[in-house]
Amino acid sequence: MQFSLESFLDNPLILIVFGVLFLVLLFICFVLGKRQRANPMELSNKISILVEQQAFAQNQITERLQAQERALTKSLDERLDKVSQRVGESLVKQATENTNTLTELRERLALIGKAQENITQLSTDVVNLQQVLSNKQTRGAFGETQLADQVKNVLPPSAYSFQEKLSNGYRVDCLLKLPNPPGSISVDAKFPLESFNRFHAAEGEGEKRAARRQFAGDVMKHVKDIAKKYIIPGETSDSALMFLPAEAVYAELHSSLPEVVEKSHRVRVYIVSPTTLMATLNTIRAVLKDAQMREQASLIQKEVMAMNDDVVRLDKRVANLQSHFGQAEEDIRQIRISTEKVQKRAIRVAEVELEDQDTPPVPDLRETEEL
Repeated sequence: MQFSLESFLDNPLILIVFGVLFLVLLFICFVLGKRQRANPMELSNKISILVEQQAFAQNQITERLQAQERALTKSLDERLDKVSQRVGESLVKQATENTNTLTELRERLALIGKAQENITQLSTDVVNLQQVLSNKQTRGAFGETQLADQVKNVLPPSAYSFQEKLSNGYRVDCLLKLPNPPGSISVDAKFPLESFNRFHAAEGEGEKRAARRQFAGDVMKHVKDIAKKYIIPGETSDSALMFLPAEAVYAELHSSLPEVVEKSHRVRVYIVSPTTLMATLNTIRAVLKDAQMREQASLIQKEVMAMNDDVVRLDKRVANLQSHFGQAEEDIRQIRISTEKVQKRAIRVAEVELEDQDTPPVPDLRETEEL
């Protein structure tokens, strides 16, 4: 409190006010000194009044200063509280942000670690895949597995069989069982990876021509084997599918060896990749559904006819019900006519003037019905 009063006394405005009061007091004392000889008692009373007024003024100034000091102290306390609150909130917010940043950093580090593990695993898988594809038998098993997965994902179990033995003794990788026509379709997986890699890696013009002939010869050998082994008149369809499990091999074959693709079409062996095989399987699924619909056509027609009979009976019953409603409506109309006639007659009777007798009005039957 003492520090606050000193700060107020350092204010020039307050010092000026006190100086003015002091000068006024000196002036009053001077004036009263001149008049002291004339009337001592009056002078003493005036001095007392002035002293009281000065004390009252000092008290008011002191109270105002104290009120200003309290207001200033309160304002400073409130500001300090707000500043403390803001500083606390800022510290809490900063701590929360730091915690979130550290959490995100740990999560990202965990993701990076997991990604490194995945990359390591992927490298191992690539090496294993290279080992698998380097062997002809494992490469064939890889193509058969991919073929089986796609067929199982699209067609129902009754629509296919794997390693089906045909009448000529050969086993086909997959036999798609379709109704006649066209009949069952044979699908055989082939993977001419070695000749494809040589063709793709060839650099010189002569080396490229030799690799191209080798690649085309390997593909045509597979096509002829499929046409010879898996197309049997009366048992299978007159066409078969050759499945290439690699999109790159399929794309290179169509872009660089279109004549091989044309020759395969002439012997009715169609080369497919995973993407085109999926489209073919979806088409076959639609054909199977259409065949099932044809098989059930008679049953569906019978059910439709039974449904039509039910609709005819329902229509007759609705007509009978409509007739009943019409008759009921006519009866209600006749009843309303009768009630209106009775009411009119009652009103006429009520209007007859009898001697010395007041007849109460006849109530409206329609209002009674509404009540």
